[in-house]
Amino acid sequence: MMRLVLLLSLMLFPVGVHAQNPSNEDLVTALSSDVVSIQSNFTGTEIVIFGQASHIARQPNDPSGYELAIVVEGPPQDITTRRKGRFLGVWVNREAERFQAVPSFYAVASSVDIGLMADRTVLDELGIGLNHINLAVSGVSNVPLSDRDDFRKAFVRLRQEAGLYSEQETSIEFLTHTMFRTNIPLPANIPVGDYKVKSFLFHHGEVVSQTEESLAVAKIGFEQITFELAQNYPFFYGVLAVMLAIFTGWLAGVIFRKD
Repeated sequence: MMRLVLLLSLMLFPVGVHAQNPSNEDLVTALSSDVVSIQSNFTGTEIVIFGQASHIARQPNDPSGYELAIVVEGPPQDITTRRKGRFLGVWVNREAERFQAVPSFYAVASSVDIGLMADRTVLDELGIGLNHINLAVSGVSNVPLSDRDDFRKAFVRLRQEAGLYSEQETSIEFLTHTMFRTNIPLPANIPVGDYKVKSFLFHHGEVVSQTEESLAVAKIGFEQITFELAQNYPFFYGVLAVMLAIFTGWLAGVIFRKD
């Protein structure tokens, strides 16, 4: 039944799908949902990305040379990675590297090992794979050049541990010779904002077709009100938080007061 729904969706409702670099190897993709709503009980979810491509190989490493890569990127953020060191017997933050405009969330799925899809220069240009993300650093840094690669690796490792960066090689499932799908997990701590879902069709190491779609991750209800209040009116948010804390403390005192 699931496969039938996917097939009908692609054939009858290819709305919101944007194809770039059209060629004989056309690529069409769609999302199970283009909006992810976050409420107080949100514990994470996943989106299904499915599509169709002509001439695609059903099995990875097929001699035809057609392979797929799907990348999900969150809104860019400036993120600082720090290294601790001992000072007078106490562990304190020492050097710090600030990465500018890096994806707040990044997930990639592929039909084959990413390193086998194309040359490193191509993967770097397209940002496909954790080893090929452009992690630009700020102009001011107290980190020696010889240590910057360590900071980059630590940054990626920490994002992976938080569930915000992931790499799922050979995870694209082929439903037919031309139909495919994959699941991308979204953790509970996923940042809100506008996401990009990019799909690439490779043939012998060259991109022959690609698509890009939009995914919105947004808070709703009371969570959205408090989020917007904290972002746009921090002073009033602080005053409200203090008043709420005082009221909660007074109420607790009244309830548990001993005669």
